[in-house]
Amino acid sequence: MESIPGWQVISLCGIVSWIVISSMFNVTQKLRSLTQPWVSQKVVSGTPTILQIQKYQRGLLDALFSGLSCVVSVPFYTAFLPLLFWSGHGKLARQMTLLMAFCDYMGNCIKDVVSAPRPSSPPVRRVTATEDEKENALEYGLPSSHTLNTVCLSGYLLQYVLSYSQNETVTMELAGFSMVCLLVGLIGLGRIYLGMHSLVDIICGLAFGLTILGFWLSVHEYMDNFIISGQNVTSFWSAITFLLLFAYPTPELPTPSFEYHTAFSGVALGIVTGVQQTYHQYHHEYVPRIFTPQLPVLAFVGRMLVGIPTILLVKYCSKALAKWILPITANILGIPIRSTSYIPALTGSSTGKKSDEAKQSGYLQKLFFLSQQDSFDVDTGIRLLQYAGLAWSVVDLVPSLFTHLSL
Repeated sequence: MESIPGWQVISLCGIVSWIVISSMFNVTQKLRSLTQPWVSQKVVSGTPTILQIQKYQRGLLDALFSGLSCVVSVPFYTAFLPLLFWSGHGKLARQMTLLMAFCDYMGNCIKDVVSAPRPSSPPVRRVTATEDEKENALEYGLPSSHTLNTVCLSGYLLQYVLSYSQNETVTMELAGFSMVCLLVGLIGLGRIYLGMHSLVDIICGLAFGLTILGFWLSVHEYMDNFIISGQNVTSFWSAITFLLLFAYPTPELPTPSFEYHTAFSGVALGIVTGVQQTYHQYHHEYVPRIFTPQLPVLAFVGRMLVGIPTILLVKYCSKALAKWILPITANILGIPIRSTSYIPALTGSSTGKKSDEAKQSGYLQKLFFLSQQDSFDVDTGIRLLQYAGLAWSVVDLVPSLFTHLSL
């Protein structure tokens, strides 16, 4: 049996301690009482600024800013990252996936701790061109996730390109930095123009994004080395993923943020598990990369035609398998469960707001005092396993198919 490094024990104990302490002393509620009134006042006082910007509304601007919001949204990155893995840029793909998961967790935690409103509509005109945007509008406002994610991912991509460029010059650095600043500026302006955020949300998204990016750039090499050659990688990451479900703060009112975190945490777990097992076969630094004789564009198109249907099939099968296994496991262990949407037979009579509130509250008590709780929401486990299975197929199953098909 592999020995367990001390830092892993300390990390897990630290998270458990935080869960206990934050629950005992109502840390979330105290932080909210300190921050929410100030942020809410800033949101209200920032309404004239939003209305001033929206005076320039045009159909073209609606389409431009709605399109930009879709391009930097979580669903877009979820669809884009598998292609990055299959293009041969494995290190960039896994780092951006983990950074995305970290940004999603931190951003949504802050949202639900502060529980600050979005700009009031009306008088603000809110443009939600897609179903994804309509769901985003149900989350709390501060910080702007689009701004935070754009700062982190575009900044990390710039750092990656410059570090691997053989002809790096000051001009190239300035051009890259200017493009990142322009993109972040357009995203921030667009979120205000669309009525989704106030100026304070954008400023905080920028500040938190720069902080997270600086932290990630200082640890990403250690993180990557741990994933490809560390001890107890899968078991440690699984334990972290499980504990973070309980460490997540309870919002003032239910929002989709916890579901988003669960899904992307599952993605990170699947990626880490798959890469750790198959690094030397499919993800090392010498794999064929796109636009080279070893991986021409036509071969990459073939990879997409094989890979995309495969991961969608695995996602469907993972969900079906989880819906079957988790209820059986819970019954064997005597754990009461319910389902808000995935398993109609377990829905029961609790619906609507009451069911959603139960879903996101009392995780510490559910973890340690099962006898005092009505039930667990099995949908959380199903969602986690579903997206973990999808991500595992991206880095393990699908590359093995590429090998067999000589793609």
